[in-house]
Amino acid sequence: MDSEAVRARLIPELDPRELAQLRVMVPTGYGLNCEAETSAAFELLGAEVERVHVAELLDDPGRLAGVAILAFIGGFSFGDHVASGRVFANRLRFRLGDALARYVADGGLAIGMCNGFQVMVKLGLLPGPLLAADAADRLAPQRASVVGNDRLGYRNAWVRMRCDPESPCVWTRGLDIIESPSRHGEGKLVLADDEIRAQLEAEHRVPVRYVDEQGAVSEAWPANPNGSPGGAAGLCDRSGRVFGLMPHPEAFLYAENHPRWRARADAGDSPGHGLGLRVFANGLRAAVTARRKSP
Repeated sequence: MDSEAVRARLIPELDPRELAQLRVMVPTGYGLNCEAETSAAFELLGAEVERVHVAELLDDPGRLAGVAILAFIGGFSFGDHVASGRVFANRLRFRLGDALARYVADGGLAIGMCNGFQVMVKLGLLPGPLLAADAADRLAPQRASVVGNDRLGYRNAWVRMRCDPESPCVWTRGLDIIESPSRHGEGKLVLADDEIRAQLEAEHRVPVRYVDEQGAVSEAWPANPNGSPGGAAGLCDRSGRVFGLMPHPEAFLYAENHPRWRARADAGDSPGHGLGLRVFANGLRAAVTARRKSP
């Protein structure tokens, strides 16, 4: 795949020199294992990627300075002991919490896939500040969680998600259907109470929902691999810059990643790249736009 051609197709309005100046940070280590795919997603589109072991970031939160996008990757942080993402989230909250809150308040973007989403939810980055009492420079309390699938056990299969066109999420803007592998045993999104659910629904803060082959939102297995109410597959914060989802768009960077790629190619229905790249292209577009507006 010609990365320059793909970049020109997905984000033709962006100057490659601007993209090359964007720093994307990918924290690694402690059982995380999707750094190669996540890094490749941004690098294929022309951004600079810095992989940093979480221990180094905890020792020096100042490394967040100048970062345009923070990517929380998938894997099995701390072996999923206690609960998926719980130990990792606790370490980040008590060692890096204020720095992360300032990073978001200052306009930083963040994305998390699978274990990364689990961590962001248990950290309070998602759904983020909801009440007037929530401080901008402190992480919000945890108001959601990701728990065991209704159909117990690890599920590894491709899923379809429909994007909400009214969502503030910059990562899904202009997208309709996203297909990605889903690989998890704890992916059911639950919220603290019905009031929070109603608020998130009213603000269109559920950017992606599992749908069946007919495109209808589903709570039923296998279209919905975990039973999340309303088919919720992810969340965004109020700004739309912070986004997390359970499936893995970083695992669909090449057309050949899809299980039906050959049939699609033979039918002339292949764009020549994996559709997961469009999510990351949107993130880079938003980061460049924000940089242009900054003084």
